[in-house]
Amino acid sequence: MRIGGAIVIAAIVAALAGPFLVPYDPSVQDLPVRLTGPSLAHPFGLDELGRDVLARILWGARISLLVGIVVVSVSSSVGLLLGSLAGYFGGLVDDAISRVSDVLLAFPGILLAIALVAVLGPSLMNVVLALSVIGWVGYARLVRGQVLRTRELEYVHAARALGAGVPRILWRHVIPSTIPALIVQATLGMAGAIISEASLSFLGLGVQPPTPSWGTMINGGRAHLLDAPHLTVFPGIAIALLVLGFNFLGDGLRDALDPRRVADPH
Repeated sequence: MRIGGAIVIAAIVAALAGPFLVPYDPSVQDLPVRLTGPSLAHPFGLDELGRDVLARILWGARISLLVGIVVVSVSSSVGLLLGSLAGYFGGLVDDAISRVSDVLLAFPGILLAIALVAVLGPSLMNVVLALSVIGWVGYARLVRGQVLRTRELEYVHAARALGAGVPRILWRHVIPSTIPALIVQATLGMAGAIISEASLSFLGLGVQPPTPSWGTMINGGRAHLLDAPHLTVFPGIAIALLVLGFNFLGDGLRDALDPRRVADPH
């Protein structure tokens, strides 16, 4: 978990402090020196338009983290609400929410996101919307399972017997029990959202030029794999490291928040 946390924190700091770390504008072109390889002045080299690759990677980190945070926030909030209602009430409410989630799960997530963005039009906002539309399902199913177990516990029955209303029972007694699992799922969901955003941008359906995005950078570098491999190598490493960091962090949080592990640390 420490390694994952260190990678994530380093990425956040680098994204926020990018203008102070690299004295180059990610959009300024210098065509006479285009495709120059890594050097002391430009550690990650220059792209096909003479723009500093390191500056563009740092700016692209902002896009990836922004998409991940917004998508996870929206998806987890919707999933928490719908999963809680489905698990607590059951019956028709559970059937309706479960059938909708089953329909969405019937399609590969990335293909559904591609279809939605293709209909809505390529933009950062539409990428966030498309990923949120398909992202809530996993959270809802997770929360539903947690609520089904929690609603039968004695303290929930006691609160119901004392006359507590459904909103109070859900907010005070049921939903808090789902938070640890939701945090782990959200951390792992950040990695998925980052990969999905990069994939959509790679296909030209995400962030549009000249705004830097790791996916568009890799797509632009495909034409120069032999003469300028740094155009694809460095953005690819950035995606791999950040996704690996969130996966490590999620795995560590899962172990730390596991009630069986907390009860028996040995």
